[in-house]
Amino acid sequence: MCGIAGVLRRDGTPADPVSLERAADAIAHRGPDDSGIHVDGPAGLAHRRLSIVDLSAAGHEPMPNENETVWLTYNGEIYNSPELRRELESAGHTFFSDCDAEVLVHGFEEWGEQMLGRLNGIFAFAIWDSRERTLFMSRDRFGIKPLYVSETPERLVFASEVKAILAYDDERARLSLPALNEYLTFQNIFGEATLFDGVTMLPAGTWLKAGPDGTRRRQWFDPVPAFDDDVDPDALAAELGEAVQRAVDRQLMSDVPVGGYLSGGMDSASLVTLAGRSIPHIHTFTGGFDMAEASPLEVGIDERADAEMVAREVNTEHYETVLHAGAMARVLPKLVYHLEDLRAGTSYQNFHVANLASRFVKVVLAGTGGDELFAGYPWRYSVLDDVTDRAGFNDAYYSYWTRLVPDDEKQEAFTADAWAEVADMRPRDSLEKVTEHLPEGLDPIDMALYFEQRTFLHGLLVVEDKLSMAHSMEARVPLLDNEVVDLSLRIPGAVKNTSPEGKALLRQAATAFLPGALVHKKKQGFTTPDRAWYAGRSLGYIQEILLDGRSASRGVLRQEYTERMLLEHVEGVRDHRLVIWSLLCLEWWHRLFVDGERP
Repeated sequence: MCGIAGVLRRDGTPADPVSLERAADAIAHRGPDDSGIHVDGPAGLAHRRLSIVDLSAAGHEPMPNENETVWLTYNGEIYNSPELRRELESAGHTFFSDCDAEVLVHGFEEWGEQMLGRLNGIFAFAIWDSRERTLFMSRDRFGIKPLYVSETPERLVFASEVKAILAYDDERARLSLPALNEYLTFQNIFGEATLFDGVTMLPAGTWLKAGPDGTRRRQWFDPVPAFDDDVDPDALAAELGEAVQRAVDRQLMSDVPVGGYLSGGMDSASLVTLAGRSIPHIHTFTGGFDMAEASPLEVGIDERADAEMVAREVNTEHYETVLHAGAMARVLPKLVYHLEDLRAGTSYQNFHVANLASRFVKVVLAGTGGDELFAGYPWRYSVLDDVTDRAGFNDAYYSYWTRLVPDDEKQEAFTADAWAEVADMRPRDSLEKVTEHLPEGLDPIDMALYFEQRTFLHGLLVVEDKLSMAHSMEARVPLLDNEVVDLSLRIPGAVKNTSPEGKALLRQAATAFLPGALVHKKKQGFTTPDRAWYAGRSLGYIQEILLDGRSASRGVLRQEYTERMLLEHVEGVRDHRLVIWSLLCLEWWHRLFVDGERP
């Protein structure tokens, strides 16, 4: 797991090593163990290494092939690299390290872009092919590892994080108002855009090739379901349990300590239990909350007791952090600096737990993905009960996923100048585009699972990557292992969604190794008691940031709208904690990336 950056000049000038060094330094937290630069005429690659497999200097990147005609900069882990290595060695390739990165170098030589379909792992990489003078880059199937691109007629710049692109160009950010409009609708961005004007994110499961003939790209993986004709739930549950065990075993490959998040829910408990079969006294990490001031609706969100139950059963070396109302203010500038590409909901709790885990391990297992693959949100799917066609699906899900500012409040929220730029934009178009290519007649539950895998899950994965790598720690997600995913795509959503708790098949599989209380526990996200905290002890900080003169002077959102959101939340008229969190993050985004403050 590392940080990567690079450039391909198109204006006849050579790549600038000083600019590449700036880009690499901007993401040093992603790879504090080593750094490297390679320049070949118009192309330049930069790398920051977080050593996980083969800690020797043989893993230095950018990494070449034997005759230095192919160069790689890579972020990720290839879990089936031992099998691929044996196949490549049989084909005559010579290896000089034990790093999985070298499998990509020789795999690209042997198979070209077809290599991608053979990879089981998490990755974002770029390869400079000096023979063809082309730059090839790709992301993994679900976009677990990020890759950003800024393209002009003069050059193409890419990096693991946007801040590296800004550093390469030695520029500050400009806000994209269309992207902001979408973010303020969904608390996410469904397409390729980011809040950074001129910077896009390469979509998950997509490759890009740039060279003398221009830029081409293609989506090489799309999780469209292909159902088996006959489905036996009992047999599938057994098969699933075995697949998850093999996925965990694969993803324990490491030459540094591996631990696991333990949220108190079924998914993380399953991974820790299965990993504990191979790692005695595995390190586990949990976050909890001071519930003294929580509202009645929040009293059950502290799940430490369930996490401790699993820790006792597995005999883990268990650590906890307890968050109080000031926990957000303490880390928010650093969190936004590292997250940069604002996505999904409140995440300062994740930042704190990642910080705790990084003191003990360099790799951590996370349960992300199980809900989106195996139907873990039954309350969401209930809005589709009366849906019979694609138009009805779009209506229901646009209403459900409008999480922050409804369309009929947009003109009130934006300043006149900002509204003039976004008034004609329809965020709904972004939502409809996600599923427009799916086959007609697909069950709404299957459309919902596909939609959430491509949008909500992607947002969670961006957050997971950025907040773990902020602490120089690799997060792995075994429930998104190829074998588990491929199995899930064979199973109709109607078979997955047969339990009021959600994830019926995954729960049935877990009965073989988890306590019954956890198997049948109702789904609960890792959320904070901010309904109460934002109206109480955190209110002063919120007012200090959002009602500051700088916030009002941005010329983007009306101060009156912000004031109304705060007043309604404090008085209990409406729960605006999601809006308040997003506005706080947006203001810090401006201070850090537009104003140039340091976190």
